[in-house]
Formats: sequence, C-alpha cells, structure tokens
Amino acid sequence: MSDTSKTKARRRRKKASQGKDRKKTLEKRGTTPKFPIHPEKAAEAQA
Repeated sequence: MSDTSKTKARRRRKKASQGKDRKKTLEKRGTTPKFPIHPEKAAEAQA
C-alpha cells in the first residue's frame, strides 16, 4: 500500500467516527427534549 492510500483511509475512518457518541445518544433519545404541549393544563395537574 502506498502512503497516500494509507493516509486517505485514515482520514476517511477518522471522519466517519467523529461524533459517534453524540449521534448514538441522539438516536436513542431523539433530537428535542420532551416538553408539555399545553403548559397551562400541566401546571394545574401538578398543583
């Protein structure tokens, strides 16, 4: 293997693995946090 192909393969691998942990957590939890759709009703229910 040439040095160039080794370097390109390393860079490809590095780019693919960047942010893997963050992407996994987003996949599991979704991108937005849960929030009440009708906050007035939610406040009454808690009180």
